[in-house]
Amino acid sequence: MSALPNPIPARMKGLNRAEICDVNFSEFVKAWNGHAEARPAAGEAILDGSALDARGFRELFKSQLVSRHLDLMARVLRVQNKVFYTIGSSGHEGNAMVARLTRHTDPAFLHYRSGGFMAERFRKLPGMDPVMDSALSFAASKDDPASGGRHKVWGSKPLWVLPQTSTIASHLPKALGTAVAIEAGKRLGHALPIPDDSITICSFGDASANHATAQTAFNAAAWTAYQKLPAPVLFVCEDNGIGISVKTPGGWIGNRFRNMDGLDYFTADGLDLASGYGDVQRAVEHCRSTRRPTFLHLKTTRIMGHAGTDFEIEWRSIEELCKVEATDPLLRSAAIAMESGLMSKDEVLDLYEQTRKKCFAAADEADRRPKLDNLAEVIAPLAPYTPAKVAAEAKRADYDARRLEVFGSEAKLPENQAPRHMAIQINNALHDIFAKYPETLLFGEDVAQKGGVYTVTKGLQKAFGPRRVFNTLLDETMILGMAQGFANVGMLPIPEIQYLAYFHNACDQIRGEAASLQFFSNNQYANPMVVRIAGLGYQRGFGGHFHNDNSITALRDIPGLVVGCPSRGDDAATMLRTLTALAKVDGRVSVFLEPIALYMTKDLYEAGDGAWLTSYPKPDEAMTLGEGRIYGEGNDDLVIFSYGNGLPMSLRAARTIEAKHGWKARVVDLRWLVPLNEEFIRQQARTAKRLLIVDEGRHSAGVGEGVLTAIAEGGYGARPFQRVVGVDTYTPLAGAAFLVIPGEEDIVAAADRLA
Repeated sequence: MSALPNPIPARMKGLNRAEICDVNFSEFVKAWNGHAEARPAAGEAILDGSALDARGFRELFKSQLVSRHLDLMARVLRVQNKVFYTIGSSGHEGNAMVARLTRHTDPAFLHYRSGGFMAERFRKLPGMDPVMDSALSFAASKDDPASGGRHKVWGSKPLWVLPQTSTIASHLPKALGTAVAIEAGKRLGHALPIPDDSITICSFGDASANHATAQTAFNAAAWTAYQKLPAPVLFVCEDNGIGISVKTPGGWIGNRFRNMDGLDYFTADGLDLASGYGDVQRAVEHCRSTRRPTFLHLKTTRIMGHAGTDFEIEWRSIEELCKVEATDPLLRSAAIAMESGLMSKDEVLDLYEQTRKKCFAAADEADRRPKLDNLAEVIAPLAPYTPAKVAAEAKRADYDARRLEVFGSEAKLPENQAPRHMAIQINNALHDIFAKYPETLLFGEDVAQKGGVYTVTKGLQKAFGPRRVFNTLLDETMILGMAQGFANVGMLPIPEIQYLAYFHNACDQIRGEAASLQFFSNNQYANPMVVRIAGLGYQRGFGGHFHNDNSITALRDIPGLVVGCPSRGDDAATMLRTLTALAKVDGRVSVFLEPIALYMTKDLYEAGDGAWLTSYPKPDEAMTLGEGRIYGEGNDDLVIFSYGNGLPMSLRAARTIEAKHGWKARVVDLRWLVPLNEEFIRQQARTAKRLLIVDEGRHSAGVGEGVLTAIAEGGYGARPFQRVVGVDTYTPLAGAAFLVIPGEEDIVAAADRLA
């Protein structure tokens, strides 16, 4: 596009920049004195050589104006406390071309400057109003159809725009994951909720392209393409040259991505609808036809600042601001409308003002609509749970024929075998789940042929094939992003994170993305999955911190997440069934935390006793969410709360304590770490004479604080108690590890103190 003259009169240079951009438009149109061609027919090119016809241009121009006036409305009404979000799309309105050239069934993961895209995508379905829907979102009204007033998001269930909240780059892995899932679903014969030739769209800014999470998505896309696996994702980098106040070096995005193996690079001018449309069209058609990762470098600009609180005049020269504002894409669109002969000056100005009136009228109406005004309403979509339905699904066992096919015969069914250790029972439970749910997938590092580091997934790939059980690249962020992608198209992913310490590399994919989706979409979208994580301490002579990590608090602080931690094989099987049912019925995200040191444990009190082996529960047995297990029911002298590795340690210590002090001890296995069953904890504390909490987490960040809080808030805080916990340090290597994590002698010593 050729540079437009700077229309800003000197008298306006002290005004608010939003006001200037607003006045700019009218001044520019009034001052335009170019030559107008004969009005083109609806199907004719808007300008000679353009791939965009007049009808398309008119609609795109209207979408641009809607986006702009929503921004201007937000700036005006924010100071009146009627609008609560001012990160705008001004300068990025050219992304409307991407919306026009894609389908409303192409899943879209959008960054916050997507007003033009949304306004244009709304045209895909009749009867929808982008202005009113957006106004309700800006006003945080509970009538907002995207989030129910919980956040200003670009989202729409019927338009397949999955809500994102102020995204930087955390949405890129799940966008790629969804593209991979579309193709994988077809190979598996899974009925997709969208057409088989759909692509995914993922937009982000040039500054965000540098983020580690973005880079992992680009790398995974290239890795996928290198193996000739289809992944039809359209990465749209909207390059405005700046991230808040930090400028992107000129040419950096093009230089970085133009020749990147595995990403097919296209560029388009997002500031000029007439010239940019054909290039966007080529990128979209390429992505859809080749099914390859495609990178569209869309030139944009940013006017009116990063947000309403960004007063650019304080850190940017007036000359620079004027130069940027002169590249406003709406000025170019107005010029195209007039020089093509499609619209007169008066028609352009009238459309501009009519759009303004519509946006402000919608904002006034949205301000009158009800807001979220009680806690129950706010958190309703965070953690949906329908106990009866979940229990029925977990216990459903109507797949006998498939079980016999998988296990080989009636005699070989796991419930007909001798008691086994936890690793084998988890493996049996996974075979059962795969037989029950043909849409289940399991993936991660080393899970396929090897069967995982600890052989927990051994035989699954052989039984169910490489399309359902497969290895991934060594990237936890992408593993969890892929899980979200599979969930988005109706499949049931069971991703494996090899060690708990490795989860920290990718925590935001669960915290910021998967677990938040139901909340921010008002339960319209969900990411049902069961994340298997091997973790906790007590591996002898191996690994140090990264293989003996006990940072459970990283999981406990994620809203809406469910975390189960079994300590024995039968519990592991019934817990897995419940977690899977919770995903299927209520769309929940959960973590199945597997204590590595208990995988192969056979004995409890002495070598050879086999007391920690368990029989496999029949497929119609399941564990209720929050249900604990009690050892020594009715013993009140001492009640010990624990979980995971602490459970067998506590049982052994209880014998020593009874012999030493004569106390009958009750040992309580919490089993569920998030959410803690506070009522169950209080019931167990109610009759206790003394309390011990054995928590293998760290002193300042474990599970025990939650147990003690539940007891105290229940009115039982006066009971004598002791807490046995790990030390606030990283776990060292070899024998030194057992100096920093609790042991049986520590439990006995705590009882001594209580005595």
